[in-house]
Amino acid sequence: MSSSNRKPVHLAVYDTLADWETGHTTAYLARGGYEIRTVGASLAPVRSVGGLRIQPDVTLDDLRPEDSSLLILPGADLWDTSDDLAPFARKAREFLDADVPVAAICGGTAGLAREGLLDDRAHTSAVSFYLAATGYKGGERYVDTDAVTDGRLITAGPTEPVAFAREVFGLLGVYEGEVLDAWYRLFHDSDAEAYAVLEAADQ
Repeated sequence: MSSSNRKPVHLAVYDTLADWETGHTTAYLARGGYEIRTVGASLAPVRSVGGLRIQPDVTLDDLRPEDSSLLILPGADLWDTSDDLAPFARKAREFLDADVPVAAICGGTAGLAREGLLDDRAHTSAVSFYLAATGYKGGERYVDTDAVTDGRLITAGPTEPVAFAREVFGLLGVYEGEVLDAWYRLFHDSDAEAYAVLEAADQ
């Protein structure tokens, strides 16, 4: 599929957004030909935990799964301190019901757990007891690993932004096989030999 025919990737943005968690993902999706559009509860600017001011491109109410390639739910303090972000988890349900991928990291996984979206899917997060505190019913499907893809859903913990990106790239076909492995080794392990594989793939 040419980049001109690809639907945008939507990055959910909200106050206290953990801005380090999705940088690898969005940067290399953009390099791979995907437009990145930010989606907020409204069009009012939000501030990340690092103080970055972000202007949403579209509202959550106006976002339709059929207009998107992927919905990304980053972590944020608000996932654990209020119900303000619950509408984003409900939108994730719409996406999965429409067979459109969702990728959640850190607190975003807790939001999905509260919405019941992890009860029947393999998943991971920061630690198992973090999700157990939500009262969800999916504890037996928890996998203690860096990132998990189950069908159209990707989950990861807050210390795994590179593994999170790896799973997204694999699901969307941005990188595959040894090139995907090389990208991961370069950014996760600082493996200089992996750079040559990526350079050759870009030729």
